[in-house]
Amino acid sequence: MKYKGCVEYKGYKIIPGDNKVLIEGVKDFNLTHTFECGQCFRWVRQIDGSYTGVAKGRVVNVSFNKERLQIYNSNVEDFINIWYHYFDLGTDYSEIKKNIVNDKIMEKAVEFGWGIRILKQDLWETLVSFIISANNRIPRIMKSVDTLARLYGKEVYLGVKKYYTFPEAEEIANSTLESLEVCKAGFRCKYVHGTSKMVSSGSINLGNIKKMNTDDAREYLMELPGVGPKVADCVLLYSGTKRDVFPTDVWVKRVMEELYFKKKTALKDIQKMAKERFGVLSGFAQQYLFYYARENKIGV
Repeated sequence: MKYKGCVEYKGYKIIPGDNKVLIEGVKDFNLTHTFECGQCFRWVRQIDGSYTGVAKGRVVNVSFNKERLQIYNSNVEDFINIWYHYFDLGTDYSEIKKNIVNDKIMEKAVEFGWGIRILKQDLWETLVSFIISANNRIPRIMKSVDTLARLYGKEVYLGVKKYYTFPEAEEIANSTLESLEVCKAGFRCKYVHGTSKMVSSGSINLGNIKKMNTDDAREYLMELPGVGPKVADCVLLYSGTKRDVFPTDVWVKRVMEELYFKKKTALKDIQKMAKERFGVLSGFAQQYLFYYARENKIGV
């Protein structure tokens, strides 16, 4: 269906333009908070403050100003079918923030990262990205994921500039471990290769995860090589599959000890506290706390 003129869609006003679309009425959104909070690795900040990224088989440039989101290299159909869901624009973040601000620490964290939205990324891409993320730094993760896309993905264009989509499991599974090592993910390459083989062969069906409860989904993902509890929780959260997880690694453990417990604390006790305090909104709380702590060098 082709749209001409302005379109109203689920509370947003969509204005089509020349190879772009403008969405009015977008609240609780900041591009830097969202793209640089550690949940994604394929969005790159441009000189003008906009971000260019590859997602869902598309490459787009997005900018935001005064509740107006512009998506360049896109149209109304793509916004309705892809970007509305991807940017989680159907969720009321004002209400979420009200519900998780139950102490002074969360109040500071939410105030600091007020514009975070948890993206609903492709589950397969999120899985591989967070296997690569284990004990790794964000610039290196981004480089490895980009190289993986260049090696095995399909070409897409923004103007004359070439980008690459994230490859399917079969593409990686059919490669050799030696060729995969070009992406410089170190010991993680064998995990990516092994996971790709399991997913492409059907021994693990990622489509089953949405039907499972959170605990079962986590255990299912942990059958894959390179996937422990923290990676599994990140995959569930950042693919928009489960929002009641609280991904906790050694660093997040230190953050929680410094901010809340004031002493060494077991991982299970941190998880228990998050579940009791934040419940089904635990994933949102973790993301605000993570971004606040990282940017303010808490727990280092």
